[in-house]
Amino acid sequence: MKKLASIIIAVALVATPINISFAKDNNNAINVSSKSAILMDIGSGQILYEKNSHEKLPPASVTKVMTMLLICEALDEGKIKLDDSVQISEVASSMGGSQIFLEPGETQSVDNLLKGIAVASANDACVAMAEHVSGSIEGFVELMNKKAKELGMNDTHFVNTNGLPVDNHYTSAHDIAVMSKELLKHDTISKYLTTWMDHLVVGKKQATIGLANTNKLIKHYQGATGVKTGFTQQAKYCLSASAKRGDTHLVAATLGAETSPDRFKDASNLLNYGFANYESIKLCSKDDNIATLTLDKAEDNKVNLVAKENLTVLIEKGGAKEFTKKIKVSEDPNIPIKKGTVLGKVQVYKDKKLIGQVDLVNNKDIKKASYLQMLQKVIDNMI
Repeated sequence: MKKLASIIIAVALVATPINISFAKDNNNAINVSSKSAILMDIGSGQILYEKNSHEKLPPASVTKVMTMLLICEALDEGKIKLDDSVQISEVASSMGGSQIFLEPGETQSVDNLLKGIAVASANDACVAMAEHVSGSIEGFVELMNKKAKELGMNDTHFVNTNGLPVDNHYTSAHDIAVMSKELLKHDTISKYLTTWMDHLVVGKKQATIGLANTNKLIKHYQGATGVKTGFTQQAKYCLSASAKRGDTHLVAATLGAETSPDRFKDASNLLNYGFANYESIKLCSKDDNIATLTLDKAEDNKVNLVAKENLTVLIEKGGAKEFTKKIKVSEDPNIPIKKGTVLGKVQVYKDKKLIGQVDLVNNKDIKKASYLQMLQKVIDNMI
């Protein structure tokens, strides 16, 4: 009975039915001129449109989505702070291309460098941050490829931090959507991605330079939340564009457009199609208390499990809403357990098909009970 008590039986909570019928044959209904494109729901990861979405292509500065993702992870993990001072190296200052004109030997805060990357697509800031996070460009690129592998980005290989032309540096529209989806989970990045115009003080002479977001949709598209543009002669015009309306959050990635207006038009067409035909239903929010885990060998034998992220499912607009939620937790995890460890999950099904899930984590450290505490529990159980 104790062991049984440590397992929350998979509970089916029937809400209203959901009719899941996603776009499969509607590709011809959307006008997309880019060489490769995809439309993805950020909440569920559901793909709503794709055109050559796994073709390996140079991404230009859209590479910086991964650079920003690793910076945000380092911030969240406490490895770096926004007010850290970063000394600019000769290598960083020599990048050229889109930049914020950093000079060797000057110092900038992580906050300013992240702003420079997100708003102005600064190549010099990317290298400065790579050196600050990992100690070297090579070490940071290794982390980029490791993270890509963790995310299942099988069409991707990075060689540098900023997307400047180099052999064997490639990704796909699919993988861009995946890493954009991951980046947008970090609340820290939102204010940078949605900044339209700003300024920075740079150089040893403390010159003020203006910044204008390279993603024009930030100003011109309703609900725009990011993400990143890119251009080289080889890659042509590339874009990862996200927008949110209500609980529906979508990302459109396009590669190889012939002109800059083409990429923005393609992304807008894709996002318009998504918002016109689909809607997201939020089932729980990040940090919501979902389940209780019983652990006889822990100091506190009742442990709350919370949602690691928001859980949403995507449905066709006007469709019926019927689905089943199941909660599962670990049977006998080893103690001690660090805060934030995955100890269960919520799964959402439609007609026995898994359509969404979210991990459950403990919201505080779980310590092992002492000998005296265990003895007291035995006595209490006997009584």
